[in-house]
Amino acid sequence: METQELHRGRLIDHIQMVVDDLAAARRFYEAIFKVLDIPIGGEAKDYFWADELFISTVDSESALGKTTGRHHLAFQAKDRAVVEAFYKAALAAGGKDNGAPGKRKYHPGYYAAFVLDPAGNNIEAVYHGEAKRSAQSVKIEFDM
Repeated sequence: METQELHRGRLIDHIQMVVDDLAAARRFYEAIFKVLDIPIGGEAKDYFWADELFISTVDSESALGKTTGRHHLAFQAKDRAVVEAFYKAALAAGGKDNGAPGKRKYHPGYYAAFVLDPAGNNIEAVYHGEAKRSAQSVKIEFDM
């Protein structure tokens, strides 16, 4: 029996983005996920995923033949250095500048960088400053 592991408790259950160029998206997300320490969860012919983010082609069964348009996704970074490394990795992997690393006025300690991915989505890495988490996530295991 195979066990599927999910993590919950972080507001969003899952996100699917539909892109025209899956290979370009894969290069971009692999580069930023390496910096953010997020593993690629798996892949199939017309999609790949990491945690609760699924990226697919318009030909995938769940895409209904349409791209999703422009989205804004913000990934948590463990410190300012990771925000800066995210920005450099994203640009090197085909992303475009949409806001260099720096402080933002959203709240004290908010330090972020923004890039556009190859499909034009606004991707952010943010460090919220010194804080303690009660847990990384809630772990759920399903026996398959």
